[in-house]
Amino acid sequence: MPATPKKQLGDRGEVFVARWLQKQGWVIVAQQWHCRWGELDIVARHPQAGLAFVEVKTRQRSSLDWGGRLSITLQKQQKLWRSAQIFLADHPQLGEIPCRFDVALVMQGPIVGAVASQRYMGQPPLALVEYIENAFQVS
Repeated sequence: MPATPKKQLGDRGEVFVARWLQKQGWVIVAQQWHCRWGELDIVARHPQAGLAFVEVKTRQRSSLDWGGRLSITLQKQQKLWRSAQIFLADHPQLGEIPCRFDVALVMQGPIVGAVASQRYMGQPPLALVEYIENAFQVS
């Protein structure tokens, strides 16, 4: 079954953010990593910053949830935390590295003042509107 347009847009956003992170010196450890609690969009490692679990929210310009901000609910944060715990259990070599949860907000279309943007052949451009380091803490 082919991917829906929404899934395709989300996948494009994740690839875009992964490439941007690599340009910033990050190494992508995993993408679209699944477990019973859900999916980790991107897991990236940086020599100085440690390990980041990056949640990517890609939206069309007409989005009603503030570009994805409102979708990072407490319940979503807890699911990401549980998924990260399982990821670290599966990758014990990464267990001693400081971890954080980042959120990347991506919009389809040209955005003035975007952190980064990229055009795709035959598709509307994507823009990294905001990259939020340590977007939330789970206690």
